[in-house]
Amino acid sequence: MLRSVECRTVKGSGGVDPRVANLRAAVSRLRRELAAHPAEFPDRGIAEDELAALAAMAFNDMPEIRRLRRSLLLVAGAIGSVSALSPSLAKVRTAVELFGDRRLPPLN
Repeated sequence: MLRSVECRTVKGSGGVDPRVANLRAAVSRLRRELAAHPAEFPDRGIAEDELAALAAMAFNDMPEIRRLRRSLLLVAGAIGSVSALSPSLAKVRTAVELFGDRRLPPLN
């Protein structure tokens, strides 16, 4: 079971919690890959909106865990069938999991 980890900022790191930095990077990558993905699919707008919400939450010192998880589930539901985005989606999920000790349900 993955547990929440107490993270302290490191001097010289700009004062950013490593979990937050990881979330920012993972969300940014998935947003870029989704924007570059040529196929249209019915829930693309939902995925884009929720990724924007995740990106905004990632700029808080301590994002609201329930909201992070809700957005993750909406993104996963919207783009879960797009296999090209699966690796980046998995990285976002891993980043969200670092904020809490409850396991998230499987994406598939």
